[in-house]
Amino acid sequence: MTPGEGGEATTWDVEALLGDVLRPIEPPERLSGRIEDTFTALSAAAATELSDWAEELSESELRALRDPRNWVRPVVAVGVGGVATGALVLFELRRRGKQEAGGLKGLAQGVRGRTPF
Repeated sequence: MTPGEGGEATTWDVEALLGDVLRPIEPPERLSGRIEDTFTALSAAAATELSDWAEELSESELRALRDPRNWVRPVVAVGVGGVATGALVLFELRRRGKQEAGGLKGLAQGVRGRTPF
């Protein structure tokens, strides 16, 4: 409440104010595209890093893998790739939810078409 003219009190329509403030806004389409491109690049880079790492391993390095200190590179690559791929799946679910309630089969085909490996 705020004092109005002449000392009388006026009330605000709190429900309308909250409705205006809390109204969801959609990000621009190009932002979603840029984020998807970034996650796709991260997923591809992680897959490349894992395959390069696996090809580089010699017999002595394979024996050295018994030491957990040597697990950093593959664990980081798997983590980054997993998060990026999970984010891509969430973006695809959101996009499909907006377009139609298509089903999991259509989603799986769409994800397979976008996966870089």
